[in-house]
Amino acid sequence: MFLRFLDALRAAGIPAGLKEHLLLLEALDAEVIERTPEQFYYLSRAVYVKDEGMLDRFDQVFGQVFRGLTGPAAEQRADIPADWLKAVMEKFLTPEERAAIKSLGSWDAIMEALRERLAEQHGRHEGGNKWIGTGGTSPFGNGGYNPEGVRIGGEGQHGRAIKVWDQRAFRNLDNGRELGTRNIKVALRRLRRFAREGAASELDIDGTIDGTARQGWLDVRMRPERRNAVKLLLFLDVGGSMDPFVTLCEEIFSAATAEFKNLEFFYFHNCPYEGVWKDNRRRFQERTSTWDVLHRYGHDYKCVFVGDASMSPYEISQAGGSVEHHNDEAGAVWLHRLTTTYPASIWLNPLPREHWDYGQSIAMIRRIMNDRMFPLTLEGLDAGMRELTRKR
Repeated sequence: MFLRFLDALRAAGIPAGLKEHLLLLEALDAEVIERTPEQFYYLSRAVYVKDEGMLDRFDQVFGQVFRGLTGPAAEQRADIPADWLKAVMEKFLTPEERAAIKSLGSWDAIMEALRERLAEQHGRHEGGNKWIGTGGTSPFGNGGYNPEGVRIGGEGQHGRAIKVWDQRAFRNLDNGRELGTRNIKVALRRLRRFAREGAASELDIDGTIDGTARQGWLDVRMRPERRNAVKLLLFLDVGGSMDPFVTLCEEIFSAATAEFKNLEFFYFHNCPYEGVWKDNRRRFQERTSTWDVLHRYGHDYKCVFVGDASMSPYEISQAGGSVEHHNDEAGAVWLHRLTTTYPASIWLNPLPREHWDYGQSIAMIRRIMNDRMFPLTLEGLDAGMRELTRKR
């Protein structure tokens, strides 16, 4: 298995060799770690990864090679039996059956119902419409269908969960990705305003020729470098329903990094709240207060949000509606603050335009953005850049 692990790391572009392989075996033979999957993960990562830019690739390879391993830490995430979290079926419902399923009515009602289920239920359940389990139409569990519910473990299927009991690892976007970014760069170039500022570090050829001709001796003249003076704030939605669009977001991130010298970026999940972050591996430990962003960057910054805007409506309208933490203020409040501070703001949505009318949360975000939502296509980028150019 370890040789297969080594081959997989090499195939992913991680420079792992026989020296690292033997070092790992030596460490295991010396029993420098406890015999748990978590300890082995950290040991092998320390041995094989020499560049932090390779951490995401390592995580993907480790997950593929050692899929199925579980440790004590994973088993203690919640007081729910682990086997409940394995989806055993997807119950396909007709439109008539889906229309017959009623949500519990309100945020408070759903949370109160979940507390009652946890107190009453003592065994595994699947395929039903009430208890916490897999499949079925219950509002609690995973692998089934309900208009509004709390996903407990498993993978999201319909993007409608209002709470998620399963901490997920989001990965950073790779701003070095160049494949497919050329046309995006061309679209972003509409948002350029060149100015010469700073130290005189560039040779002014025309000025030098003119000065030399007038003075009769070599008159070298310098000037500041010509740069794009536009300042850009980029907010990127990551994780969950945005996973299918990672490649597309990497392309726009790479293009924006190349085109704008005055670029600041932050990550958020679903909707901006009181904190954003720059490193997804440390999104819970190293957050930047959104208030600090509002006070640190001036009103002259252009602001671009990238996200599919697909979430539970409670995440936008309700305090405490975030799927990952308790937010004291609703997402709509923070989004309004950001768009008020930065009037030149747009939202780029990677979801195809024809799907927008079917999402309640998308309609809510569009209203907050004053309909300044554009599809993440070349045409949408072009229209979005024109909109930002009009806003001064």
